[in-house]
Amino acid sequence: MWKRLLPKSLYGRVALIVILPVFLMQSVITWVFFDRHWDTVTANQSANAAGQIALLTRLYETAETPEARSRVIAMAYDDLDISTRYEPRKALPERNKLSPFNLYNATLDRQLTEGLARDFWFDTKSWPGYVEIRVASGDGYLVFLPLRDRVFATTGPVFVLWLIGTSLLLGSIAIVFLRNQVRSILKLANAAEAFGRGRDMPEFRPSGATEVRRAGRAFIAMRERIKKHLAQRTTMLAGVSHDLRTPLTRMKLSLAFLPESEDVAELKRDVDEMEKMVQSYLEFASDLATTEEAVTFDAGALLREVASGSEDAARVTVEAPAGVMIEARRDAMKRALGNLIGNGLKYAKTVSASLKRSGAYVEFTIDDDGPGIPEDKYAEVFKPFYRLDEARSQQVSGVGLGLSVVRDVARSHGGDVTLGRSPKGGLRAVLRAPG
Repeated sequence: MWKRLLPKSLYGRVALIVILPVFLMQSVITWVFFDRHWDTVTANQSANAAGQIALLTRLYETAETPEARSRVIAMAYDDLDISTRYEPRKALPERNKLSPFNLYNATLDRQLTEGLARDFWFDTKSWPGYVEIRVASGDGYLVFLPLRDRVFATTGPVFVLWLIGTSLLLGSIAIVFLRNQVRSILKLANAAEAFGRGRDMPEFRPSGATEVRRAGRAFIAMRERIKKHLAQRTTMLAGVSHDLRTPLTRMKLSLAFLPESEDVAELKRDVDEMEKMVQSYLEFASDLATTEEAVTFDAGALLREVASGSEDAARVTVEAPAGVMIEARRDAMKRALGNLIGNGLKYAKTVSASLKRSGAYVEFTIDDDGPGIPEDKYAEVFKPFYRLDEARSQQVSGVGLGLSVVRDVARSHGGDVTLGRSPKGGLRAVLRAPG
């Protein structure tokens, strides 16, 4: 449950790592301050005020003459800064219900209850800067107005405001520095993602903390090694395929001078098939060596262009809405879609091609009504030069590179191609690429 609530992004998690300890630390400090310091100081001040009021009440009640009582009231004002007066023949108001969130009232009520053995009433808001306390005495009550600072420790809220203010300031500074560090990691992630989709991003430069710079330099070195490996593989494939054309040409010339026979005809068919394989291999290597730049184009227009340019366009139906834009290498995508539609036309009577956007991806779906492919062969048919026995027995042209090219194109864009059963009864191929 907690894992679902945690942020998924690196920025969110690092911010949580930085902010959560600060929040917990400030919460503990605040709790310790209020529980050990502020509450204790306030309780002591309220206890002193309650003791002074209890003493003044007894002195007032023990005074026998009006002059003596006036001296008690003057003494309270001069020595204790407590304004005092007596309200005869009046009853105390009904005490207000205390709020559990008002620590001032709860503390004062507790101290007055312990210090006074009689009914009382108080109000902390009726007089600015003062606390009004009424104590029952005779047929009326005494009214005391002690200074608010003498009853409560009023520095608590100021402390909390300073605590919150400094926490916000320090948190903001931490977030600014954190954002700069995360930006460097995001640049590295974007460069790696772009390279995975076939875009080089040569402008990428390592930045940020030492560890992030080290990861960036390692990525650049890895990218260069991969590019060199691909270039070497492409050069080797092209060289081998080109060198094979010379002996094939000599074999064709030698067979041309031999008398016609069934064996010679079979050899000629084998040489022709080998020549097609070499030509396909050269085209495959040429595609690998192409450094086409990614552009933004209408995917529906490309699908209709490929369908109309196929060998038997009348057997292909297209359902592609306009306005579905995609950023990709257009020629590579065109060849991949051409291979999928061409394979369908080889084995089926009709082929249907459709297009839709699925989240951040664009999906090209090719359906046919042919014999399809067994499910246990789905992974095998993507291997270079792999051909099903049914295709060989039907003498269908091709060398088994079509689906390999499609998968290479899809994965070089950060997508993939999957096979499945078509509603038309044949094979369904779905090519997904980031939109």
